[in-house]
Amino acid sequence: MAFLGKYAEGYNKPVDVLPGRAWAVIFAGTTINLCLGCLYAWSVWVKYLTDEVYLKAHGWTSALTAEQASNPASLCILIFALLMIPGGKIQDKYGPSVAGSISAICMGLGMIVAGTANSYAGILWGFGVGGGVAMGIGYAAPVPATRRWVGPHQVGVMIGLTVAGYGGAAFYVAPLIKWLIVSYSLGTSFTVLGIAYLIVIFIAAQILKWPEEGYVPPQPPETAATKAAAASVVDWKTGEMMGTWQCYALIALFCLNTQAGLLIIGHAAKIVKPFLEQGFILVAAGGFMNAAGRVGTGKYSDIIGRDRAYMINAAVAALCLFALPAMIAAKSLFMTFTACMIAYWVYGGGLALMPSYTADFYGPKNLGFNYGIVFIGWGLGAFMPKLAGKIKDVTGSYDTAFYVGGGLLILAILISLVTKKPQKSRA
Repeated sequence: MAFLGKYAEGYNKPVDVLPGRAWAVIFAGTTINLCLGCLYAWSVWVKYLTDEVYLKAHGWTSALTAEQASNPASLCILIFALLMIPGGKIQDKYGPSVAGSISAICMGLGMIVAGTANSYAGILWGFGVGGGVAMGIGYAAPVPATRRWVGPHQVGVMIGLTVAGYGGAAFYVAPLIKWLIVSYSLGTSFTVLGIAYLIVIFIAAQILKWPEEGYVPPQPPETAATKAAAASVVDWKTGEMMGTWQCYALIALFCLNTQAGLLIIGHAAKIVKPFLEQGFILVAAGGFMNAAGRVGTGKYSDIIGRDRAYMINAAVAALCLFALPAMIAAKSLFMTFTACMIAYWVYGGGLALMPSYTADFYGPKNLGFNYGIVFIGWGLGAFMPKLAGKIKDVTGSYDTAFYVGGGLLILAILISLVTKKPQKSRA
């Protein structure tokens, strides 16, 4: 994208504010994530995949169980997490544009396969495998690119803005999916999105660039605290990072935050179905809160610290999960909706906190690969949507799943209390 020019007036000199080229990279990353984030609208697809009347009318022999309908999303999440590691390596070695372009092709073709196969296997392969590969490689590109452009006092909020697109995707895609399914067919919803995503992600990927050699991002006002923080920034290689116990603590924190959020996200439309037939409304509103939580949590984590932000989020989400069975039993739409919105905020916040945590602990240079390792925790959290579906099939409600999710968040708070930045000699 040569038309964007150099990153700043005063080439090779420090800048006082983020240059236009940096903002272009940040918003290109947000755009890519707005496409990849269709995963968060999966509960809309679940509603129709478990609808016997609808599926038989469109050529299927029978509907899927709640557990079966959760499997494509769970498979996608698992592959997404595993591919973040090679995706991060591709980004670190070849640049974010290459990773983004590969993602565009995999996402587009995968969704088209899911749409044209008109079968459970087709959706597993197309969305579960193809989508998972696309998300793993594509999501690994924007965050490290953003980190190279921003100063240390902007990491949380700017990474939050970059990943906000992934969380916010459900805001537009949930009603779009419902309209395509009702007006045309389940297959059409996958195919149309696949074609659109192939084009949009590929174009946005060409804008993702690292800053030129010598670029110095905006710096915070110089104080004793900021001098100490700057002096403590040390880049760790992935092998070195994996030799510290904090690496595994971050993976655990990611997993425990993720499981609670995916419990709500994966079953949102069905959770409120007893008193809100148009469950996609909750999914769309949740997409907005997911995105807002990434920016908001990123911002206040820059101010109060990653650990305090994590603990506050986890404590509030745990209270909501423990209270949800009573809210649903009382058929309180307002309280249930509010609790779910808080869960979406906290889940989104984790997706801003964990890359910022990783950058703070292990430096920006190898962030693509290092964050790929930490991101395994996000994939491990994929057990909860499947477990919740199984609990729903067996017991007829999600109550036990809510209690399990809340209890695991309490464990996360305890881990966060003892997880501090590792120290490494600069020698």
